[in-house]
Amino acid sequence: MSRDYDVIILGSGPAGFSCAMQSSKFDKKALVVESHEKHLGGTWINTGTVPSKALREAAKTIVEFNTQFNSEEEKKPYDLFHMEDLLQYKNKILERENRKVKDDFIKNEVDVARGFGRLVDEHTVEVETHIGTMETYTGDFILLATGSSPAHPTKFKVDHDKVLDYESILNITHIPRRLVIIGSGVHAMEYATTFAALGTRVSVLSSRKDDLSFLDHEIKEEFISALSDSVTIRNDIVIEGIEFNSLRTYTEVHFRDQKEKDRLQVIETEHVLYLGGRKPNLENIGLNNANVETDSNGFIITDKHYQTSNTRIYAAGDVIGFPRLASASFTQGRQAACNMFGIPSLDNPDQIPYGIYTIPEISNIGITEQEAEEQGIDVTVGRAYFESIAKADMTNHKDGLLKLVFSTETLKLLGVHIVGDQATNLIHLGQAVMASDDDIRYFIQHVMNYPTLSEAYRIAAFNGLNRVYKAGVKYQRILENEQDQT
Repeated sequence: MSRDYDVIILGSGPAGFSCAMQSSKFDKKALVVESHEKHLGGTWINTGTVPSKALREAAKTIVEFNTQFNSEEEKKPYDLFHMEDLLQYKNKILERENRKVKDDFIKNEVDVARGFGRLVDEHTVEVETHIGTMETYTGDFILLATGSSPAHPTKFKVDHDKVLDYESILNITHIPRRLVIIGSGVHAMEYATTFAALGTRVSVLSSRKDDLSFLDHEIKEEFISALSDSVTIRNDIVIEGIEFNSLRTYTEVHFRDQKEKDRLQVIETEHVLYLGGRKPNLENIGLNNANVETDSNGFIITDKHYQTSNTRIYAAGDVIGFPRLASASFTQGRQAACNMFGIPSLDNPDQIPYGIYTIPEISNIGITEQEAEEQGIDVTVGRAYFESIAKADMTNHKDGLLKLVFSTETLKLLGVHIVGDQATNLIHLGQAVMASDDDIRYFIQHVMNYPTLSEAYRIAAFNGLNRVYKAGVKYQRILENEQDQT
């Protein structure tokens, strides 16, 4: 049977975008259904990754300038800069990124339908347009990539004025003097350090007993020690409510510490930023009409090929749950296109790099020292502190640590953990060495540009090797091992 399209894609975020691009390269006819009336790119470009990181880059530039050149130490960034300028910078980036997506669709002859799409059956999608009409399209395959949206709090209301969320924080009209962030984990730390760089006094109230517990313990300790005095983190907190005090013209956050449950505490702030969990955007998209199954948390169940319980329907991105990263979603969408059309794709390794865009950045790949111990693997670690790196000294980014985890016996690199400037870029060198199954002598054998932050790999490699080999014979042993392998 002849259908309108080879594939219909619900959502133009990273998974939907990459699926459309890959499908077009296979000479397949693709349709992208986007529910937003004006913008493409979903949360990725408009309310998530791109705008939040653009705001972070602006804040980082400001704190770097202030640290190096501002002689008026008593002045905070909010006295010298206006939020309007930061938002203008952010909005220009959004406009350019939206234009890139639109141009790529046009250049690759990918059709776009504006409106809310829902499944009628495994081959049919119904689109309710923004002018109230209903359009119907058919396709051989369908990809569900509708993304996710913020979950709502239960004990208070997000009014987008005093109490903000993922979206409204990106349109705040001024740099607040005080900000309370209710939430935990990566996003809370990213926004906390961004606003702290702008001079805001930030309090993070987390319901978890411990934040960022997945990090290597030394990386986490280094990050906490590098945090500005403007950031206070309180864990194991229960929020009781939020009220605006008109007499003091402050917003009050009422909470209890689990260690002192009987004591109600209050903190005053200009604004509250609520960063709770996120839920997949699957409501009313007709999953039951096509027998697409979800798990107990509401995410679509897929196999390793991103195929759902219905063999004609695939899913990728936030709607399938972990890891819910834009970087992973790009790969998932591309692989889904390869799988649905039966075209071999390059296998992706199980280990992927994680990036946390705090100030300073954090990134890691592979196992931690603790995980190696739990798995009974004999490992040695090598460390390089940024304070001993010339480039970090020149750029005034001396807070940082690069840590290598490697096999004591074979010297094979098993994990890389970094906190510091450019960590999310630096991680890729370690990723490449791990992917090639190489060992830490790579960083000693190869010449790297100087001065660069990449020098940290060489320092960490020598530091680790010094732990493995005894003084006086270490270099001889390294050379002997090299000769044994040739």
